[in-house]
Order: sequence, then C-alpha cells, then structure tokens
Amino acid sequence: MTTSTRREWLGQTSDCLAAIAAGAALAGTAAINTSAASAQESTSPALKGNIRHSLVHWCYKDYWKDIHEFCRQAKKLGAQSVELVDPVHWPVLKEHGLSCAIASSHGFVKGVNDPANHEECLTVLRKKIDQAADFGCPSVITFTGMRANSKGVIIPDDVGMANCVKAYKQIAGYAEEKQVTLCLEHLNSRVSTHPMKGHPGYQGDHVDYCVEILKQVGSPRVKLLFDIYHVQIMDGDLISRIHQHKDWLGHIHTAGNPGRGELHVNQEVNYPAVMQALLDVGYQGYVGHEFIPTMDPAIGLKEAIHLCDV
Repeated sequence: MTTSTRREWLGQTSDCLAAIAAGAALAGTAAINTSAASAQESTSPALKGNIRHSLVHWCYKDYWKDIHEFCRQAKKLGAQSVELVDPVHWPVLKEHGLSCAIASSHGFVKGVNDPANHEECLTVLRKKIDQAADFGCPSVITFTGMRANSKGVIIPDDVGMANCVKAYKQIAGYAEEKQVTLCLEHLNSRVSTHPMKGHPGYQGDHVDYCVEILKQVGSPRVKLLFDIYHVQIMDGDLISRIHQHKDWLGHIHTAGNPGRGELHVNQEVNYPAVMQALLDVGYQGYVGHEFIPTMDPAIGLKEAIHLCDV
C-alpha cells in the first residue's frame, strides 16, 4: 500500500467511525428524550377514584365539536361521564365506555312553579325519564322556573313552592318506578353579566327553598342538584350546607367563583375541602364540571379533576 493510498484509507475509516459515533450519540439522545417523556407521563398522579367526574357538554362542545373527540378527551382526563348531552349521542358515549350522569329536560325559564307549564314540563320529564331508564342514565335535571310567568305576573314564593310540589308529586311515582332521580337545580339570581353565569328572576335561587320543595314532595327520587358555584353566590356556607342537606344531594356541579371559570387559585371556593365534605356525608354520585373555559379546556379540566381528587 502506498503512503498516499494508506492516508486515503485512514481518512475514510476515520470518517466512518465519526459517523457511527454521531449516530450513536443521536440515538442515545433520542432514547433519553423518549425515556424522559415516558417518565413524565408515568409520574402524572393517578386519580384516587373517590370522586366520579363528569363533563358538562354545553361548556366544552365548541372546543371539541365532534362527539367522538369529546369522549376521547373525557376518557383521557379521567372522567366517567359526559352529561346534559343530547340523547342522540348516548350510544357514542357507551362506545367510549362513558355514562351520562344526568339528562336535560325542560328549560329553567318555563318551570313547574307555574301551573300553566305543568302539562308541558311533565310530558318532557316523563319522556326523559323513559330515555334515561332505557340507557342507564341515573338522573334527569329539572327547574322551578322564573318568578314572572309568561304574562309578566309575579308568582309569590309560597305559591311557586306549592305549584312545584304539586307537579313533582304527579311524576315522583313514575320516577320511582323507573329508578331515575329528578334533580332540582338551584340557580343564582344575582349575576347578570352573562346569560349562563346568573339567572335573574329564577324562583329557586336559595338552596333552602329548593330543599323545602323536596321535603314536601317526600320522594327518594326527587332530589337536589347542588351547584357549588350558584350556592356560593346566593347562600355560601358550602360545607355546612352539604352536611345539612346530605340526604337530598342528587348531583353536584362545579365552577370557580367569581366568574364561573376554572377552579384555579384565582377563585374563592376551596374545592378539595368541599369534595372531602361530600365524601364525609357519604355522597356517591357524580361531580359535573360546568365552568366556562377561559383557557385550553383540556388544561383547565385536568387541573379541576386533580384538584377535586380527594
């Protein structure tokens, strides 16, 4: 081998070894990055499972318009239900291993506090009870309605209560037969800045008022939808009221206050303590997250679910 040829051979060998070394280095870096990513995923704390989480469809449907994508996000977040969603989507929920914690029914404007609405509301409730029973949905939402009737006449609170009791007594037996729970939602009437942050004029705007309706109906299948956001605005004393009304709790909703946003540190409700109170009184139902996103809903919901994971 000539000196020139030997130098060429050594140069080629050196280049080859350098390429092998560079490749090994890149492979090692990739392995480290993959390992780090896997470690980050594996160290994400698993949910304890004491709280059954549900996502309220109307809050997040504009972000995940496709119901399959919505369900995939719910599963990824650790939720077990998508609620207040059109029954046409219920088979998709089942396909993804999700339930519907509570079904929608008549609206909150025309409610059972006005006898003129009884036939319409009870027809809707009966239909929703049937659908819920067939699917395995445990609850159906219901509302008192507004203090002012369709003619603008104010319904006194005691009269509105009596009308509600009369209506619910007509449907309670059917709900018991079908083993579906009607959940009367308390809404705040103070906030008027956004149509879904408050409901001025709503008759069932104090939680004690709603519970008194339930007591007079006296059915194990007519209970309270305890919306933490609305109760905090109107009545406060969240933990005391959970203990006080423990026998009437049928469903729970969350949102940050003020603003009905995420459950992060910029709002006033101590959610871990409230969730612990629910467990302390033996609540075994769902907790539906019903806040209006101000950021990526996947991030906000992940924070909410882990915050409420006690």
